[in-house]
Amino acid sequence: MGDMATASERAARVVVAIGLVILTMAVGSAQSTGSAVLTSSAPGQTLVLSRAEAAARARMLASIGRRMFVDPALSASGRMSCATCHSATRAFGPPNDRPVQFGGVALDQPGVRAVPSLRYLQTAPAFIEHYFESPEEGDESTDAGPTGGLNWDGRVDRGRDQVLVPLFSPFEMANADAATLARSVARAPYAADLRAAFGDDLFANPDAVVRAIGEAFEAYEQTPAEFFPYTSKFDAVMRGQAAFTPRERRGFALFEDPAKGDCARCHFSVMGRNFELPQFTDFSLIALGVPRNPAIPANGDPGYYDLGMCGPLRTDLATRPEYCGLFMTPTLRNAATREAFFHNGVFHTLREVVQFYAERDTNPEKWYPVDADGRVKKFDDLPAAYRANVEMETPFGGQPGDSPPLTSDDIDDIVAFIETLTDGWRGE
Repeated sequence: MGDMATASERAARVVVAIGLVILTMAVGSAQSTGSAVLTSSAPGQTLVLSRAEAAARARMLASIGRRMFVDPALSASGRMSCATCHSATRAFGPPNDRPVQFGGVALDQPGVRAVPSLRYLQTAPAFIEHYFESPEEGDESTDAGPTGGLNWDGRVDRGRDQVLVPLFSPFEMANADAATLARSVARAPYAADLRAAFGDDLFANPDAVVRAIGEAFEAYEQTPAEFFPYTSKFDAVMRGQAAFTPRERRGFALFEDPAKGDCARCHFSVMGRNFELPQFTDFSLIALGVPRNPAIPANGDPGYYDLGMCGPLRTDLATRPEYCGLFMTPTLRNAATREAFFHNGVFHTLREVVQFYAERDTNPEKWYPVDADGRVKKFDDLPAAYRANVEMETPFGGQPGDSPPLTSDDIDDIVAFIETLTDGWRGE
């Protein structure tokens, strides 16, 4: 999926380029006058602010977004907030080990995918089907394939658009339409702040209210201290403030070894040219062939398949069979805080995940159903027509009966290393 070092540098440059991510800044006059041109959510309004004013506006929107994030009034049930599924104590990932959460008007509608973490998305590039490194970054002739976007299937590019998915999903916050949501927000204690930011007549236009909500959430999710703090032990080691234990050091070596774990091929682990800390993802979309999870109610229908990029939730690539079964490569930062892994939450411990990578092809009987004739029903969550899409590079690709590329001790070492990626490290 491309060169690790250069991709880390690319991600770091995106961090710098984001700046005040919610602001659309004019290049010409802004450079000479120190002003910024901001496009407001309110239709037809353009604001011209100084950089200091723009920063203050960004802080105000982030404050509104923070309050909205924990407000259950934004849901049709009145009992579900963003924080219900995205727990701040678990890196804004799932609060429990359920493969899917329940939402809807009566909180009785099961979702179809595991809750993703909202941390370390600030460098996610816009979705593109064919990603090529720039000449400065690496080999511009290599097609890294589909990369970028947000959600498990990469179907939206910005935080302001991503938030609309749960707000209107029938099995999440289940708002019927923009007008319904706008009425709820108009009664909220932060409604006056939204008017101050977007105009006194904001609530006369429900679509403008939805756009304002998106901007506020996006601003909040670009708050470094909460969403990309870089406070793990790994970060301390990279800063020269701590040292790995022998087990963590072995795990890091196995993580990067292309003949063993080869994890760093997609979960970039190399610091950038200017010492930028890595994101532990290349934001690629990939098919891993994880087992079907019978605990997801939708999977009770034998004809139902979650095909990731080609549907059913993403619709623009439904006719592209080469993308069926591909899902986003998540960051491994804070992965140790999760209890539901992969898009379908089929595994519940980090050790299970690493072991699956090591043994998927050498010991498939451990991971997939076996029929009455003793045949393993491998890749059972993917129709046969799409199984050629499944990733086969190291650590995959072995044959049944081969020795796995990782021993039991190797797996424990890699898990120990991944645990160093958890934010909030306070020292030994």
